[in-house]
Amino acid sequence: MKQTNLILLISIALFTFACNNPSEKKAKKNVDTTSIPVDGEMEAELTSPPLVPKPIGDRAAKKLIVHMEILEQEGEMANGVSYVYWTFGGSVPGSFIRTRVGDEVEFHLKNHPDNKLPHNIDLHAVTGPGGGAESSFIAPGHEKVFSFKVLNPGLYVYHCATAPVGMHIANGMYGLILVEPEGGLPAVDKEYYVMQGDFYTKGKNGQPGLQPFDMQKAVDEHADYVVFNGKVGALTGDNAITANVGETVRLFVGNGGPNLVSSFHVIGEIFDKVYAEGGTTINENIQTTLVPAGGAAIVEFKVEVPGTFILVDHSIFRAFNKGALGMLKVKGEKNKKIYSGELMEGIYKPEGGGIQEMPNAGEAPTAKIATTVAERIEMGKQVYSQTCVACHQANGEGLPNAFPPLAKADFLNADVNRAIDIVLNGLTGEITVNGNKYNSVMTAQNITDEEVANVLTYIYNNWGNNKTEVTPSMVKAVRNKKK
Repeated sequence: MKQTNLILLISIALFTFACNNPSEKKAKKNVDTTSIPVDGEMEAELTSPPLVPKPIGDRAAKKLIVHMEILEQEGEMANGVSYVYWTFGGSVPGSFIRTRVGDEVEFHLKNHPDNKLPHNIDLHAVTGPGGGAESSFIAPGHEKVFSFKVLNPGLYVYHCATAPVGMHIANGMYGLILVEPEGGLPAVDKEYYVMQGDFYTKGKNGQPGLQPFDMQKAVDEHADYVVFNGKVGALTGDNAITANVGETVRLFVGNGGPNLVSSFHVIGEIFDKVYAEGGTTINENIQTTLVPAGGAAIVEFKVEVPGTFILVDHSIFRAFNKGALGMLKVKGEKNKKIYSGELMEGIYKPEGGGIQEMPNAGEAPTAKIATTVAERIEMGKQVYSQTCVACHQANGEGLPNAFPPLAKADFLNADVNRAIDIVLNGLTGEITVNGNKYNSVMTAQNITDEEVANVLTYIYNNWGNNKTEVTPSMVKAVRNKKK
């Protein structure tokens, strides 16, 4: 009798283990995705960053028609800095494509007739030669059509693979394609599309004008800009992504490269889930996740308190000096059990620092000198957006309890020489601005007398200030007096 009971117990234990063994469950879920039938056809919804198409849900596999146009067009890299981007769909990164396993994708790729170069597309979600690149090489003014069946769930990069491949990627030709599992991803409240890229220009970081691509810097991996969604400030200020307290946020994070690995982090948040490298393995309670060049990750987290949460590449000089910085603005009720403070710490100060060339690229433009007050104000706006905006905000309102306002600022308007001195040499200690006390640190700014004059003239001529014009000679006098 005892032996019978023992055998019964062992049998129950083995059965229970088999039912709860993750590897067994995984094996049972494996299906032959090549044989999933399609039920009708539909046009794919494509979106520009930071937006993503609607979730797949539990829809059946379809014949999914994707129309994508390649556009070579001039855009803004940073305030006052422009660049000729090569794009999938007119944005960097390119249009987000959302599919499910078993879909049969009919891909229509068009190369705009005004473009100068041939291009193609390599989708990492494709099982086939070149990920589609061999079937999609296309001259300006032409269209190619090819098809593929998506077999593996995950988040995948796509990019141009026309030689020289690195140049095409470095000019912005990359994006993400999501393959959802059968039944779709779990529902969340907000989803956004964030993709990092590194850019290489003839001029140094922040140098104004139309900047040509620099192949030698790209080969040497000396990036002038490392940015989210194609430009400095693409996810800051009015462009910040948003959520409400209590919501779960899902970020589809990619890295187009072409060279640098991303250490993706959200300051003040912990990732509840990370789909490692965009696959099906889920890690939990992660602070920072590596996203390789040509790779991706899905991160999810619930926002518990309001405030501005900063997205960064935690290779931190890239964030605060080269542009890999974004913002998630969360609204809602405070929860002092979770977080009692209100300070946001951090200074966003982008500074910067014969193999193959595009024809007629020319030399990098030289810095322009302002000759009128209007020019000084316009050039000062560029300096402000590159140096001051994260602390003092786009409209000079500052950050409560952290950074003082510049709008209608009595402290600023009372003494222009003091303002010049602060920009040149920094400021530490308590000050009172418009009746409120601030005790923070402003670092000395490593900018020229011309730039100091321009940015202060811009500030004085905006937001209700006293319209003072600051000149380089005034700045030089304050600088010399300090010596």
